Amino acid sequence: MSSTSKQQLRMVWPKTMLDQPPTVDVPFGYRLRTYQPGDEPSFFHVMSLAGFERWDMNTLLPWLQKILPEGWFLVEHEASGQLVATAMAVHNPSQYYPFAGELGWVAAHPGHTGHGLGMTVCAAVTARLLRGYYTHIYLHTDDERLPAIKTYLKLGYRPVLLTADMAARWEIICGQVSWPFTPAEWHVL
Repeated sequence: MSSTSKQQLRMVWPKTMLDQPPTVDVPFGYRLRTYQPGDEPSFFHVMSLAGFERWDMNTLLPWLQKILPEGWFLVEHEASGQLVATAMAVHNPSQYYPFAGELGWVAAHPGHTGHGLGMTVCAAVTARLLRGYYTHIYLHTDDERLPAIKTYLKLGYRPVLLTADMAARWEIICGQVSWPFTPAEWHVL
């Protein structure tokens, strides 16, 4: 069964950390900023390089209506001016969380791997959601997005066990990213 036919994995920011926004570290040679009109073509390019194909204005428009003010974070490579990472702080209620913020659409340029850019944008989004007084912060991801999953775990997000197969899926993922498999500490819905 491919991951596209499986329910996406979900992770949450622990309630015990609602008063602990992550530190936003920006690597030397890069600049963290928020979206500016005209960023769309560069954003689409980064999304495509990260494996999120078919992003265009029609795909982006519904998300623009959900992104928090000053909640779309981008990392720019200072020397080239090129956008190289992105993530969005999204007001996105769900059946599980009626007033919820989502860490969404995390992507980084593969030519800039190893600089912690995913951590930078994810920390910025999480801090923005916490400043917005969200008490339910979550994200979705896929089993094969191992670098992103390791970033989320290091930041403090915890897996949610939504379906019977998820513990087994997380056990495999934890082995692949060298992370302790501790389901007793995770959230079960």
